[in-house]
Amino acid sequence: QVQLVESGGGLAQAGGSLRLSCQASRMIYILGWYRQAPGKQRELVARVTSGGTTNIADSVEGRFTVSRHNGKNTLELEMNSLKPEDTAVYYCYGRDWGNSPNYWGQGTQVTVSS
Repeated sequence: QVQLVESGGGLAQAGGSLRLSCQASRMIYILGWYRQAPGKQRELVARVTSGGTTNIADSVEGRFTVSRHNGKNTLELEMNSLKPEDTAVYYCYGRDWGNSPNYWGQGTQVTVSS
């Protein structure tokens, strides 16, 4: 088991910035961020393996930066040039090697006003 606790988020104006942080209770292979907007499926924002391999969604490439700190078991998401379509609940995600369950944080709301 692993616990994932998100912090950050809130309300921003279009063009503004927000930072999200995720604290994992132990080392885990993959840490990432997903988001889910009302009426839409949950989608990948960015994920990082413990070795540093990073995947980031095309929709946020160049605006969002993801950083992982293995020694602290944390994952941060710096969100710049925010758009109203970035409005969603953002979930921290974790997964171990092999046949591992998916672990989710409780979610944090990000709202971007136009």
